[in-house]
Amino acid sequence: MRKIIFMLWILSLGFVSSAFLAEDSEVSPPKVILLIAEQNIEGPQRAWWASEIDLSATETTIAKRLIEAGYEVLEPSNLAMVIEKNRAFRKVDLSDSDSVELGNLSQADYVVLGKALVSGGGNVPQSNFRSCFANLSVRLIRVNDGKVLVYLDATGSSAHTDVITGGREALVKGAQDLATKIVEALKK
Repeated sequence: MRKIIFMLWILSLGFVSSAFLAEDSEVSPPKVILLIAEQNIEGPQRAWWASEIDLSATETTIAKRLIEAGYEVLEPSNLAMVIEKNRAFRKVDLSDSDSVELGNLSQADYVVLGKALVSGGGNVPQSNFRSCFANLSVRLIRVNDGKVLVYLDATGSSAHTDVITGGREALVKGAQDLATKIVEALKK
């Protein structure tokens, strides 16, 4: 009888310890910070980390795709304390080293650093529409060693009666293409 009780106790101990090990072995998704300064037609260059605005159209589109692919995108609200403590982060044109430092302080694995710029083209013939073109360029940086893994770019275009709305549409189209490229680069 003692042997049976002892064997049951050993088995139950094994199940409990394996459950704890399974919990500890869960890997959290890689964390990504998006630092893409954006400038729409007739607007200033803006960045959430240097002002009170939230994620840009470009960053929002890329963030959606990264989350769908299983990555954790660090929200501006999660980084507010780090940025407040170091005023060097409150400028639109962050250097690679500043972005890596921000990544380290916020425990990110990767930083996507770049710019998105919209320009206006001519009017579409026989309409009130105006052409809008977006050019996006980023570099994907691994935080733990500061290495630039890849340089990526994308473009988008739109025609709209309102150039600001058309510019936003062009940014979203370019960001959709860029997001796919970023996910592919992260998988390598």
